[in-house]
Amino acid sequence: MASGTVVWGQTQEGWFSAVNDFARSTPWLHTPARMYAEYGVVLFAGLLLFSWLLARRDGDLRRVTAALWAPAGALIAIGVNQFLVAAVAEERPYTAMPQALVLVSRSTDYSFPSDHAVMAGAVVVGVVLATRRLGRVTAALAVVMALTRVYVGAHFPLDVAAGLAVGAIVAVVSYLAARPALSWLILLLLRTPVRLLVRAHPEGMVRQ
Repeated sequence: MASGTVVWGQTQEGWFSAVNDFARSTPWLHTPARMYAEYGVVLFAGLLLFSWLLARRDGDLRRVTAALWAPAGALIAIGVNQFLVAAVAEERPYTAMPQALVLVSRSTDYSFPSDHAVMAGAVVVGVVLATRRLGRVTAALAVVMALTRVYVGAHFPLDVAAGLAVGAIVAVVSYLAARPALSWLILLLLRTPVRLLVRAHPEGMVRQ
């Protein structure tokens, strides 16, 4: 087929074909891979919630601030990614390579960068800022998400690699930009009835 609508053309197609051949030879992985590729976002939402609960329990204002911002950071990253997706306009693997094995529903939108990978990369940053130990687990799960999106035939390898990077970068930059206002808001919340969003023990000590 003619390349040119795929980033790195035949190189990417070769990488994708290797993964796709592996998928053909491992039918026992199809169901768990499909489930994780399509519904793994729920797990990442749970990780965001858990990181907030851990930060809130410990009463560390910096970590609580990061945890409360993390969902917004992920949404901003996905929003920014829409401009990149439209600008690059890369075909999906199953459009560029009709013979590819596809294990998920076919989408009509473009492929680069992957929204799922962007989400995962942004969530990793949010969780790491809130609780580093859980962040390591989240990073591993994000890599698995990226690999799975290629395995099921939804993306080329560079789509997910770029997605992880875009998500992480946007999450970091947006958090640093918003942190002064967020810190002020957290201190304000401590004086309101919703202060339990910030710490589990309102009368306890808060580490600055």
